[in-house]
Amino acid sequence: MEANTNLNDRRLADAWAEINNFAVEGNPLEADSYRLAFADPEFMLRRETRGIRFQLELLKPDLDMAALGVEHTIVVYGSARMLSPEDAEQQLAAAEASGDAERIARGKLAVKNAHHYDQARQFARIVAEFGKTCSDKERVYICTGGGPGIMEAANRGAHDAGALNVGLNITLPHEQSGNKYISPELCFKFHYFALRKMHFLMRAKALVAFPGGFGTLDELFEVLTLVQTGKAKALPIILFGSEFWKKLINFEALVEQGTISASDLKLFKYVDDPAEAWQLIKDFYRL
Repeated sequence: MEANTNLNDRRLADAWAEINNFAVEGNPLEADSYRLAFADPEFMLRRETRGIRFQLELLKPDLDMAALGVEHTIVVYGSARMLSPEDAEQQLAAAEASGDAERIARGKLAVKNAHHYDQARQFARIVAEFGKTCSDKERVYICTGGGPGIMEAANRGAHDAGALNVGLNITLPHEQSGNKYISPELCFKFHYFALRKMHFLMRAKALVAFPGGFGTLDELFEVLTLVQTGKAKALPIILFGSEFWKKLINFEALVEQGTISASDLKLFKYVDDPAEAWQLIKDFYRL
């Protein structure tokens, strides 16, 4: 008689083949009340099963990271739009060749901002090199949102050092995908921003926010709020690029208006140098 485990494996494989046929080949699935629940896309995508999808997005990366020993991360946030110095120079050269004034202006801005990419790459490499000296239990890993720009730079810095690194990517209308420097076994894709942000913080030992847009601000202010209210443990929150952040946000004005306390200004630090950012983290944990 065939073992129950073999029967279960076969049935699961058959169910997966059915899902794959639908997802990859584009063959429509007929409504079928007898189909296994997890193998029924129409059921799994119902409004009522959203809670199950939340659980799956929480559980899958958690299990995979635990299996690889990823327990401590340094999270790097920042703009997806900032180019590497070499790509920025190429963009400017193409713009100048076109003679288009608007393209030239964008190219010059890309070249100006490219140093942020370099700094994120340098910082991540410093962290990754340190991580390689730690025991498996204490090792720290670079973690980013997995996209281009500053995120790519940080994953690239860890990759330069030959270290595993994490990318928590998100599905977006413009089809963002994981950058090529993320360790393949630690490249995850999310549908829900909330679950993705939860994973950022579950293992975070520090947060380093480089210049960015709405997404970076959203992530930064959620962390500040969680730490301020005691919902998350205190950790180093570093705003990299003091000129950018001080121009963008007048935190002192919030104190003056009484909407935050003066002590809340101690929740974060401004830095402009990769080594200084890492030193702040080391000092916090007395490494």
